[in-house]
Amino acid sequence: MNILFYSIVIILILQFVIETVLDFLNAKRYGHPVPDELNDVFNAEEYKKSQSYKKTNYRFGLLTSTFSLLLTLGFLIFGGFEWVDQMARSITDNPILMALMFFAIIMIGSDIVTLPFSYYSTFVIEEKFGFNKTTRGTFIMDKLKGWGMMAVVGGGLLALIIWFFEWSGSNFWIYAWALVAVFSLFMNLFYSKLIVPLFNKLTPLEEGGLKTKIENYAENVGFELQNIFVIDGSKRSTKANAYFSGFGKEKRITLYDTLINDLEEEEIVAVLAHEVGHYKRKHIVFNLAASILLTGLTLFLLSLFINNPQVSLAIGVSQPSFHAALIGFGILYSPISEVTGLIMNHLSRKFEYQADDYAKKTYAASPLITSLKKLSKNSLSNLTPHPAYVFMHYSHPPLIARIRNLRTT
Repeated sequence: MNILFYSIVIILILQFVIETVLDFLNAKRYGHPVPDELNDVFNAEEYKKSQSYKKTNYRFGLLTSTFSLLLTLGFLIFGGFEWVDQMARSITDNPILMALMFFAIIMIGSDIVTLPFSYYSTFVIEEKFGFNKTTRGTFIMDKLKGWGMMAVVGGGLLALIIWFFEWSGSNFWIYAWALVAVFSLFMNLFYSKLIVPLFNKLTPLEEGGLKTKIENYAENVGFELQNIFVIDGSKRSTKANAYFSGFGKEKRITLYDTLINDLEEEEIVAVLAHEVGHYKRKHIVFNLAASILLTGLTLFLLSLFINNPQVSLAIGVSQPSFHAALIGFGILYSPISEVTGLIMNHLSRKFEYQADDYAKKTYAASPLITSLKKLSKNSLSNLTPHPAYVFMHYSHPPLIARIRNLRTT
């Protein structure tokens, strides 16, 4: 056990403690008075249900995070990574196949071990509060498809990255960065067309008043839009959403069928005006560029540590390797990842205000306000989050902050 081993243990425990304290502080505010501007979101019975939902998820989250910490520490201390590593080595001595086998055992094993928690969350908690629409067949198929995607996409990328390492040594990060950048651009363009249909049904928005209003708005703000799709989100949950993806001819807007059912047409157009605001303000381009740059930084730092055998030995394996060093580096890098995550969350909240301002300027504030309230009500969201929890975790401003911003002139 070297100093990096103890560093990894300390990092894991500190992260758990910080997250537990944040969750506790947030939970203490569940009973705080609702701001006057939000008094119309819930009636007394609905607010009681909202509080119960948040408390249930808080207790369940504490259980799952504790289990995850103990599982990870147990794996580190009692030689779990060494056992998996030796199993992979007993099957093949090819470094690429060995790494793929190593990660496949860990990820699928972890998924199986935590399957009861996922099942309970979906079929007990979400079911109890009226959100779940997932059948057990869909639940199982989602798992199998997820494993398939992980094997094809994740395994393919990992295999190429290790091949770059075997070919070019510590300069592998340059080629790996280029690979990830191209892959990120490709996924941004074609994710909705290629990946989403594997899990959900997408259908073009039918002709009618809603489509006409959306097209009229898009024309008024000079936003060329040909692809408007409806996704069967109700297949899994009653919660609603909408998102924008792609560039150029591949850009499209996707509406959840639950959103169409829950909101009035004017409110849906206001939500889309917010999404168009992200596109017009170049937020999507910025986020993509920032993600690629951060990936480059991560890969560069990985290249500095990947050949240090102590990084591999820190997770308890007896033979240094790329895949073992990748696990050790991932944990050691997590404090830096937390800092970059805080910065990105801060910028994301700022971008949300800008997108709201765009919707207010080009369409109207009132329908966006009422849509935000309805969406918060339907998801039983927290109306009084703790500022520290918002700072650490929220990519969107709290509802009250967005409404106050929309009401300013």
